[in-house]
Amino acid sequence: MKNGKIGYAVAGLGVGMSHVNAAGTNLKSQLIAVCDLKQDRLNAAKAKYPDVITYTDFNEVLANPDIDIVSVALPSGLHAEYTVRALEAGKHVLCEKPIDITVEKALKIEEARVRTGKKVGVIFQMRTNACMIPFKKAVDEGRLGRLVLATFSLKWFRDQNYFDSSGWRGTWAMDGGGSLMNQSVHSVDLMQWLMGDVESIYSTIGVYNHNIETEDLTASILKFKNGATGTFVSSTCITPGRSVYLQVYGTDGLIEVENDVIKAWKVRDMAEGEEEEMLKIYGGGNFSALSSNPTLITGHTAQVNDIIDAVLEDRDPQVMPLEAVKAVKIITSAYESARTGKTVYLG
Repeated sequence: MKNGKIGYAVAGLGVGMSHVNAAGTNLKSQLIAVCDLKQDRLNAAKAKYPDVITYTDFNEVLANPDIDIVSVALPSGLHAEYTVRALEAGKHVLCEKPIDITVEKALKIEEARVRTGKKVGVIFQMRTNACMIPFKKAVDEGRLGRLVLATFSLKWFRDQNYFDSSGWRGTWAMDGGGSLMNQSVHSVDLMQWLMGDVESIYSTIGVYNHNIETEDLTASILKFKNGATGTFVSSTCITPGRSVYLQVYGTDGLIEVENDVIKAWKVRDMAEGEEEEMLKIYGGGNFSALSSNPTLITGHTAQVNDIIDAVLEDRDPQVMPLEAVKAVKIITSAYESARTGKTVYLG
């Protein structure tokens, strides 16, 4: 700690800038350093936070005794390697999604966490979206009855330049997949978080509108251990791009969400005017919900705040490695199913 505050560093200044901004505004932390290979990114961070130290060598981050927590926001296929290195150097870690691109590599993080006794949180910031709080509560309280169907889909578009501008995107070695592993991992996480463990998956994938190694479209049918059925579609080839749909149906009710907006709320034992009130609060997405409850904190800020508090309070972060690896297992099983043409059982 420095000046009585948690010392924070961020490695990788793409999505990592969200971590930088969150740590830079948290009153319990001090943004000590940022690390990236691209000088323009370092310069931009330095312009916004003049006191920050800039590094191009991750070893210098690990050697700085003022740093307590490191956010690892590097290409997906490097997450386990750099997270383990940070843990073994005595740092706590907040790892970007996905935790890594294979189950085996992801489990190395859990092994290092246990071995070192340090904290590890994993980014799944969509869990903190305002509408997900009542959604999860209603499911857990059984207000939808027995779950029978989940229909989740992400229908986005990415142009070819998105992949060409970064050598790791759309590659099996560093991205671990395409529309499913990169863009849809959040929705996969939300699906299993709401519906429970997946028993089996059958998938088809393809490349329809890009020049990439991996896929830009997947379609899957899932069976959950609780007996429910699910469908999941991921795409980065739908022009000009559509919404993210999260829809859960039970024997006693349903909840439908589109792009963080609650579209339908029909649950068991509804109070008079409950659906109208839910649509009023959450029908405009995070913005309207935050207006109704300014104490809510969403997105990366919520998870950066959480890892800082977890260290200060000596507790577990909200999303631990063994929880985060579930989405990777589902996704890699989908790819295995597509390769073999068979249903894959997750065990």
